[in-house]
Amino acid sequence: MEDRKELEGVLAVWKPAGWTSHDVVAKVRALTRMRRIGHAGTLDPGVTGVLPLCLGRATRAVEYLQELPKAYDAVVRLGVATDTEDLTGTVTETADASHVTGEMVREALARFTGEIEQVPPMYSAVKIGGRRLYELAREGKTVERTARRVTIHSLELRFAELGGPEPRIGFSVVCSKGTYIRTLCVDIGRALGVPAAMESLVRTMSAGLRESDCLTLERIAELAASGGLAEALLPVDRALGQYPRVDVGAAAAARAVQGQRIRMPQAATGGLVRLYGEGRFVGLFEADVGEGVLKPVKVFASADEFGRGTARQRTDDPKARG
Repeated sequence: MEDRKELEGVLAVWKPAGWTSHDVVAKVRALTRMRRIGHAGTLDPGVTGVLPLCLGRATRAVEYLQELPKAYDAVVRLGVATDTEDLTGTVTETADASHVTGEMVREALARFTGEIEQVPPMYSAVKIGGRRLYELAREGKTVERTARRVTIHSLELRFAELGGPEPRIGFSVVCSKGTYIRTLCVDIGRALGVPAAMESLVRTMSAGLRESDCLTLERIAELAASGGLAEALLPVDRALGQYPRVDVGAAAAARAVQGQRIRMPQAATGGLVRLYGEGRFVGLFEADVGEGVLKPVKVFASADEFGRGTARQRTDDPKARG
């Protein structure tokens, strides 16, 4: 078994079908004998794909990894609707979809790029009146849900198998946090004038990590048993790579690692950024263009890495010491 003190970083797992995200976390906890493990975005049991786990101090990055866009490959069955919006549910409607053409599909997909509104499905973890929607759905209840705005960054047709007894289409999508792909499948069907349900789903990217970055649970078990899992972990800044990078000198980094504001380099733009000092990752900082400073949000480096003495220096600038 691994020494828990050695483990700190991001473990990219290829989640198999039939496992919940919590199951995966529990399995890795058992293999590593660690409690501080969190995942960066829930996957339903039937969905396979990229599930980033944060271990040790890297768990402090979970909330920021969850905010990043995710990518999926989905398959939609046309001509059938279910109560769960996927093929695991009870069929509620069928219709002939043989008239759907490839051109119709391409036109429909084009309507779902950019910012769109989605109504959360009844079989979801959204809470209304203190209860999860899926709890109400299992009781046969349907309640009114408020539409939510999500962003579809890209939506591309992968294939279209039309005209047969079970017409289906496949698409790749990059979307914002909170997007329900099942609902997107249903809405695409609605745009085509036919019922639809999600047939399968694979998460192909999360936190910038793809299948090539992932390990199977079997491989993770082997590495944990041999003491090699620490070398398989990715540095936390790798998973945060979609946030812009800002570099500063050693003196500014030493102050930043102490949680102090520092002057913002001219190259920086507003928003959350990854701060580096002499090539070493310091943490996540908020670039405040109005005040011209970088404000600490989450520091990952230790003071020892940049020297404690420099961090105590002061300047005449009350907003920043840099």
